[in-house]
Amino acid sequence: MAESRPPFPPFTLESAQIKVKAAQDAWNTQEPHKVKLAYTPDSIWRNRGSFLQGRDDIAEFLTAKWNREKKYRLRKELFAFTDNKIAVQFWYEYHDEEGQWWRCYGLEDWTFADNGLMRKRQMSGNNVKISEEERWFKDGVDVNAVDISEKHW
Repeated sequence: MAESRPPFPPFTLESAQIKVKAAQDAWNTQEPHKVKLAYTPDSIWRNRGSFLQGRDDIAEFLTAKWNREKKYRLRKELFAFTDNKIAVQFWYEYHDEEGQWWRCYGLEDWTFADNGLMRKRQMSGNNVKISEEERWFKDGVDVNAVDISEKHW
């Protein structure tokens, strides 16, 4: 059986939102070998200054990322979409080895194959130091329930 991951393009508002939240939930598991299955075997990535291709590169990248970024919590929101493309705005928080908290603000551009797997992902993001008190995604908080004000969008 061929691989597939619904919903499939062409996207509607509803199906694009489902795709975004499915990606958010998958990334919040921090399980690289499961996350990589949402991408085509030859998927192309640009993540800031890193250029990757294929699921093995993706899993290696995510493993290193989540080893560095402790208590990682992510929220993604639909920004725009067309037939087979979705743009996402996201925020994630983590702390480094020294205990400093960070929030990343970013945008992603996704292109999908007909089978619903992502064939291209481009990400740009900026990390900002935050204090413990400034955190949005504290333990036990539903990331979708956090009220993120317009100045952060």
